[in-house]
Amino acid sequence: MAASLDLLIDLVSKARRAGADSADAVMFKSAHLGLRQRLGKPEMLERSESQDLGLRVMVGKRQASVSSTDPSPRALAELVERAVAMARIAPEDPYCGIADPDAIAKGLPDLDLNDPAEPAPEALENRAKETEDAARAVPGITNSEGAEATWSRSEIAIAASNGFAGSYARSGHGVSVSVVAGEGAGMETDYDYASSVYGRDLEAAATVGRRAGERTVRRLNPKKAETAKVPVVFDPRVSASLISHLAGGITGPSVARKVSFLKDQMGKQVLASGLNVIDDALKPRGLRSRPFDGEGIAARRWTLVEDGVLKTWLLDLASARQLGLVTTGHAARGTSGPPGPSATNLYLEAGKMTPDELMADIKSGFYITSLMGSGVNMVTGDYSRGAAGFWIENGKVAYPVSEVTVAGNLKDMFLQMTPANDLAFKMAVNAPTIRVEGMTVAGR
Repeated sequence: MAASLDLLIDLVSKARRAGADSADAVMFKSAHLGLRQRLGKPEMLERSESQDLGLRVMVGKRQASVSSTDPSPRALAELVERAVAMARIAPEDPYCGIADPDAIAKGLPDLDLNDPAEPAPEALENRAKETEDAARAVPGITNSEGAEATWSRSEIAIAASNGFAGSYARSGHGVSVSVVAGEGAGMETDYDYASSVYGRDLEAAATVGRRAGERTVRRLNPKKAETAKVPVVFDPRVSASLISHLAGGITGPSVARKVSFLKDQMGKQVLASGLNVIDDALKPRGLRSRPFDGEGIAARRWTLVEDGVLKTWLLDLASARQLGLVTTGHAARGTSGPPGPSATNLYLEAGKMTPDELMADIKSGFYITSLMGSGVNMVTGDYSRGAAGFWIENGKVAYPVSEVTVAGNLKDMFLQMTPANDLAFKMAVNAPTIRVEGMTVAGR
């Protein structure tokens, strides 16, 4: 990655010589290997590699971003010329600009994000086969939509005219499968997956497959639910979406533009007492861990919500300046535009009860295992989504239900949340099973 940094440092220097007051540059290199099979036969083996770089320049309070996949000297010279010319005629942005030199990250931590072993195609084939075979072996499974095993590696390098220069690499391994149960109009489908930074940390393929098959069979013969206002329990596969909505509501640009349902909630109770939401960019082998953000600011672990109280926004430099605050080091970026804030390894801390204990006193309720649609208004917090799962009767999962809509308002839902103790880190955003009181379930 040293060569990438040298190239970016030189690119930034050329931008300064061409008239930019400040500049930063980023390069992404990636490789991906994936194998897909269906019904025991490989359908696709694909390898791809890419390289993309971006240059952002500031002339006064005007900025422009350009990108290229061509690292040749001639192409980069044209890139610099075009970027500076664009910045000179761009509209002024009083909040743009790179970090002050005393604010940039120094002494980058090793987060163990790069598995040095690239799997052979045969290893991916074995993973996919084992996953699908285990899913198809579950009694009641009648067909398969396929299994896939993947590997990837990404390299990220950033350099800026404030003296920052840093890079890191991240690997990823994954396996997934989707199968079908039943026949004809009575067919149901479901899936499961696993992902990790290191191949040896990946959940056993057979376990993933078996769980996918069992989940699919459980969905057979669904009933319609009656319209009612009841407790709703979100399975971990879908509960993480609630925490994603929280993160979306506390991003700096939305707050600064006053288009967030949480825009006036800083320092106030936004979740039930006792609940904590963490964003940990420094989690070793975390799926979104990073030593620094997209603007060269040191990454850290943040408690976003403590004992139910909102403690901080998610900020990059621009939104922090707009709000009169200091960046939280949450800038993410691509190559063709300025940075914007984004969470890293985000999660709701686990509660004390098991999922069974969480449901034990529910006489009638809804256990959600899948959500459909995007009916969430991030300005008002109004929430309405299609859902499927299982009806709860007398504290137990009773029978599958489908074609249901669940509705409420996120501000109310957050205050009525109770988490179980089954938190597992499977994605970039994670949450345990969550119970929410008093949601409207619209069925027949």
